[in-house]
Amino acid sequence: MNTIELTPGKTTIAQLLDAVDNNDKVIQLNRSCKDQVDKTAAVVKAVANGEAAVYGVNTGFGKLSSVRIEPDDTAKLQRNLILSHCAGVGEASDQKIVRLMMILKLLSLGRGASGVRWELIEAIENVLNAGIVPIVPSQGSVGASGDLAPLAHFAAVLMGEGDVIHDGVEQPAETALHRRDIEPIVLVAKEGLALINGTQFSTAAALIALSTTWKLANNAIITSALSTDAIMGSTAPLRSEIHELRGHQGQIDVAASMRALMEGSAIRDSHREDDTRVQDPYCIRCQPQVTGACITLLRQAAATLEVEANAVTDNPLVISDAGAPGLGHVYSGGNFHAEPVAFAADQIAIAIAEIGAIAQRRIALMVDPALSFDLPPFLTPDPGLNSGFMVAEITSAALMSENKHLANPCSTDSTPTSANQEDHVSMAAHAAIRLGRMNANLTNILAIELLCSARGIEFRAPLLSSEPIQAVIAMLRTVVTTLEEDRYIATDIEKTSQLISSGSITQACNQIAMPSLA
Repeated sequence: MNTIELTPGKTTIAQLLDAVDNNDKVIQLNRSCKDQVDKTAAVVKAVANGEAAVYGVNTGFGKLSSVRIEPDDTAKLQRNLILSHCAGVGEASDQKIVRLMMILKLLSLGRGASGVRWELIEAIENVLNAGIVPIVPSQGSVGASGDLAPLAHFAAVLMGEGDVIHDGVEQPAETALHRRDIEPIVLVAKEGLALINGTQFSTAAALIALSTTWKLANNAIITSALSTDAIMGSTAPLRSEIHELRGHQGQIDVAASMRALMEGSAIRDSHREDDTRVQDPYCIRCQPQVTGACITLLRQAAATLEVEANAVTDNPLVISDAGAPGLGHVYSGGNFHAEPVAFAADQIAIAIAEIGAIAQRRIALMVDPALSFDLPPFLTPDPGLNSGFMVAEITSAALMSENKHLANPCSTDSTPTSANQEDHVSMAAHAAIRLGRMNANLTNILAIELLCSARGIEFRAPLLSSEPIQAVIAMLRTVVTTLEEDRYIATDIEKTSQLISSGSITQACNQIAMPSLA
């Protein structure tokens, strides 16, 4: 079995996604971080046995931080912390999000500033590599003081509490651990707090969504090229000089991909001369500017999330001295506040909404006989008797509108919690979780655009589009036949959505350079 080794502080998004996608590989931290982890664990041990009150080590939590805890109750304090914070509700989080959350917690603890024992890191690795996935409710975090409830549901599993998915079956954590010969861990001073303080749930959800959004953005570039040819739109607005004069890299990249996708189209060549139209509508002419801006925004969000994925975000933090073992200081701070993650998730949401908004306008353009340059009404050969894509366009409008609503910023919302001790929060968790629903909506919008644009191009026969675009249409026709007369169209949309999600559309254009996330 291959091993994926991750280095705390230096792990890339690509490495994280590779790790979460490969369940058959062993995930472990680079062992070079063990020495620093041991040093700060020694500091916490010394502090726990000392006289001074140190938050999270020998005190209560939040508003109860003034309550001193006796040394004999340290382990019970940590156990109580985890169990009391398992207060999440709602649907279970996607298993990929939970796995990535566990990996991110490993990276954070591996930085050696949390004061946990190496045994705790090994316990997380063991559960992760045994294929045991904690059931983590998706609601309950406000994104400050960490993702307390989601992380608590994960931490409880390490202690043999709560429920998990193992071998595809929901079962008690204690049962799954026993079957894999994993002993439940008994937490010591600060370890419970180190596990539940942090932004790993929000960050994991945002990263998983970002990966999907990026793939959809590339699919949108392809569907936009099909739509342009379907309405016999001009490629002059794609000229490189136009985009280089503005200078935004995302815009430059999108225009380059679209030029390559449409190169050699006989449809385009057929109307280079004597076309009475002066300019195409914005949804055609401004595609690089809009989708390119979304590409730029997604890259910015990725940069933020990569930093956060490698960050230490619990509290308090332990700084060890270079001297004798056990010497160091424990400092309270606020790295658990997930404002950067909330902002990144809001950026992703805006990009999703805008990619879908301009795609929907292209759909509307194609079904409108007054604007589609001689395409039949609603893209059906016998309009009136048949409605064609009439209501598919309405569905795309509904999905676009829903995504606009969901794109309203979460980061600007805050509410005091924990008896006003935690009086400003980020709402990063639901900022990130809502992205999954938005991506599903965008996938369906692009599926409808693909169906419409492919049908539009077919109406241009005997003229053909470019080689890459014809390859996309051929791929589509392996799962959905040409719509000649009305049928149960929901199935067509579903199959096309699945085709987009599978990566088959981008694979059909694999000779074309598409924008990269880095």
